[in-house]
Amino acid sequence: MTTHNDDVDWDRWPVADYLAENYRELHPSDAAVIAHHSAFYRRFAPGEIARSVEFGAGPNLYPLILASAASRRIEAVEAGAGNVAYLERQILCGPEASWLPFHAFCRRLNPDLPTTLARSLARVHVVHQDVRTLERGGYGLASMHFVAEGATEDRAEFADFCRAFVRCVAPGGYLVAAFMENMPTYRIGPASRWPGCPVDPETVRTVFAPLTSELTVRHIDSDPTLPDYGDSGMVLLTATVAPR
Repeated sequence: MTTHNDDVDWDRWPVADYLAENYRELHPSDAAVIAHHSAFYRRFAPGEIARSVEFGAGPNLYPLILASAASRRIEAVEAGAGNVAYLERQILCGPEASWLPFHAFCRRLNPDLPTTLARSLARVHVVHQDVRTLERGGYGLASMHFVAEGATEDRAEFADFCRAFVRCVAPGGYLVAAFMENMPTYRIGPASRWPGCPVDPETVRTVFAPLTSELTVRHIDSDPTLPDYGDSGMVLLTATVAPR
């Protein structure tokens, strides 16, 4: 049977295992995503974007760090209770030291970032909400990392998530995203099983092209320093939201 988003208890997402497997060090794939996104964010003056969103934030801090150069307010919208609690702790109690190299690398590529990780996170407001219910056109910029293809096994529902991502940005606003390429259903930690929808650059281009302009889609190779989830790399996207 095909697993859909609403079949999954996202409050049980294994935050500690996910961070241990993926984000306790700066992997080459992270560096490639950060380099790609930093070039995107450098087009903006500091604080040029009044309000941006991390669409399905999870516990990953580096997309929030990247946005802090351009955005005066960043809303980290997340449905899973464990991820929300983790993000709130990082902001209220101070970030874990493992994120410091991420901030340092992001700031090396974009010196407009706030000088400390804590100052970058001070612009973040955690919102416990299903991303599919976000207001239409509420943001000037939206960022998404490994969400639409990791929320469902159904290709049509993947496309629906992507359309919701575009829809939450005002026409003329901006999109930046990363997808796992050809990600199957996968495990994190010793037992937990999570949905995956295999997509590739052409899949991403087909979904976003009718909705955007200035669309760029590129591929980066798989990272042997990460767990083998069955993916074949990543797909990176930037775009401008077209008039509706």
